[in-house]
Amino acid sequence: MTGRSQASAGDLLELVRSGRATTRGALQQATGLSRATVGQRLDRLFRAGWLREGAGGPVDSPLGGRPSITLEFDDEHAVVLAADLDTRHARAAVLKLTGEILAEHGGTLVVEDGPDAVLGELGRWFAELLEKAGQRAETVCGIGLAVPGPVDSETGRVVQPPMMPGWDGYDIRGRLARAFTEHTGAGSVPVLVDNDANLMAYGEQRTGYADCSAFVLVKVSTGIGAGVVVDGSIYRGIDGGAGDIGHIRVGAEALCRCGSYGCLAAVASGGAVARRLAEAGVPAASGSDVRDLLAAGHPEAVGLAREAGRQVGDVLATVVTLLNPGVLMIAGDLAGTAFLTGVRELLYQRALPRSTAHLDVVTSRLGERAGLVGAGALVVEYLYAPERVEERLLAMGM
Repeated sequence: MTGRSQASAGDLLELVRSGRATTRGALQQATGLSRATVGQRLDRLFRAGWLREGAGGPVDSPLGGRPSITLEFDDEHAVVLAADLDTRHARAAVLKLTGEILAEHGGTLVVEDGPDAVLGELGRWFAELLEKAGQRAETVCGIGLAVPGPVDSETGRVVQPPMMPGWDGYDIRGRLARAFTEHTGAGSVPVLVDNDANLMAYGEQRTGYADCSAFVLVKVSTGIGAGVVVDGSIYRGIDGGAGDIGHIRVGAEALCRCGSYGCLAAVASGGAVARRLAEAGVPAASGSDVRDLLAAGHPEAVGLAREAGRQVGDVLATVVTLLNPGVLMIAGDLAGTAFLTGVRELLYQRALPRSTAHLDVVTSRLGERAGLVGAGALVVEYLYAPERVEERLLAMGM
């Protein structure tokens, strides 16, 4: 927050949303603003529809005097659209500002068909989902998109993505905003794009591990990637490349989709396990096929998944030693008992006891919805950040 005497309407909204100050008196105390100034700034938020009086009734004021009416963020005034792209499948949803999913859809969508076709189809999905959820397109405040590649968060463009041919440098934000308008007739809305593992980690950390200050999620599906959340924020590195552990060299001879030999993803991803199963005569073409075989208890799939887990666990020993997280979450197509057993075998064998003494190694709680929840949360945190609130209020003439 800015200096106490300079606290803006956006700062007041942030105090209310976080629960740190939920009455007018508490806001005065937290910011040092006068009663009149707090009232003026709250009035702007009420007129925008972003604040409402709480249902709990009056509470004692920290400044004494008459009991105060509680204030709360009005999570009914808008909805968010979110989509999570994998290489051959996608999910999309309409979410409340609290992250609750109102309607969702999953289906085949192949990233190799190119960004124009894929994003255009997402626009159609969004229109159908809004109708299903009983929401007008005009209530959408933003769109969040998770993609299976490194993303420059400043531009929203993917940067040399091994699994997304034809997408490098493409204007994803602009195309998805146009697709939304084309299929709904509504005006343009902000579009935010991030890596799928980042958004899965963000969604899981916020909903299940909010008190964990260092959280790591590893997604093992067609490829392998990691998302890192530190002190409640996604850690992306300088240009979005943080967490790309699938391209750490592990000394194998296998050719990776990135064009190099010996990457972790080339030997231990869902795609790599599917390839080895196919070579052994077992029908499997992708990580999702491996997931289905594991669910059926297929012995060869189980053995290869455990071996892949050991290879990933060997690399994660370094990750855990470097980051010292409190939670290491395994997610994606291979995130089952066999793979997790393999990870734990090598992780605890190779990492120092000091690094794992307070570490919980777990599997996903949100499952296939993690990326959607994370993408929705990304949009909400962006739009209701104090500086953005001021910009939006001014644009609304308030």
